[in-house]
Amino acid sequence: MKRYFIYLSYNGKNYCGWQIQPNGITVQQKLEESLSILLQEQISVVGAGRTDSGVHAACMVAHLDSEKNIDCLSLVKKLNGFLPEDIAVSKIEKVTPEAHARFDAISRTYKYYVTIEKNPFKEDFAYKVPFALNFELMNEAAKTLFDYEDFTSFSKLHTDVKTNNCEIMYAKWEQESNSLWVFTIQANRFLRNMVRAIVGTLLEVGRGKITIEDFRQIIEQKNRNYARTSAPAHALFLVDVSYPKSCCK
Repeated sequence: MKRYFIYLSYNGKNYCGWQIQPNGITVQQKLEESLSILLQEQISVVGAGRTDSGVHAACMVAHLDSEKNIDCLSLVKKLNGFLPEDIAVSKIEKVTPEAHARFDAISRTYKYYVTIEKNPFKEDFAYKVPFALNFELMNEAAKTLFDYEDFTSFSKLHTDVKTNNCEIMYAKWEQESNSLWVFTIQANRFLRNMVRAIVGTLLEVGRGKITIEDFRQIIEQKNRNYARTSAPAHALFLVDVSYPKSCCK
């Protein structure tokens, strides 16, 4: 059995997230169906993580196993001609048999886009905030994330993970244009709904509804009920997944 990593991007607007589920079309489902037809064997893929319904990916990584010696360049072309227009494969590469798209990832990076002006060309990919924001204050609050490991307060309730500990490596708001701001956050792992919950709570800091000390206390409560409403899904992108060189063939 041979293992391959597949790198893809997708517009999540028309999908109920990455992971296969009984009620709704997902990206994983579309990918597995296409691979199974093209390779003429039943293919299952394992993703680097889960993206929620409506969330996008500029770079998702998944692994697949096959008995065949796959022509990676040829399969990329065939997949892109077979998959829906809102899913694109950029690369497929052979990796070591033990390499795992989820467990071997050493970091994931997300970006969340906020626009402070109405823009018809951004509405599908950025959250138009209906209030003024103090981004300097939001960055001060974001710095407190580095002081903690347990992010239960920003996790979806009743998940099946063994721990809510994460190591956050980067978290910062930056201005991309006069009206567009982006929050970039990198960690070794993320809990379900974690980024959107963090962003939603930081927005409350930025509009003066809670203080930086309130933000810190929300983390320390380790209770999702204390965090604020999650930011909308359509403005969130998974943009990078990193692996050690030992995964490469």
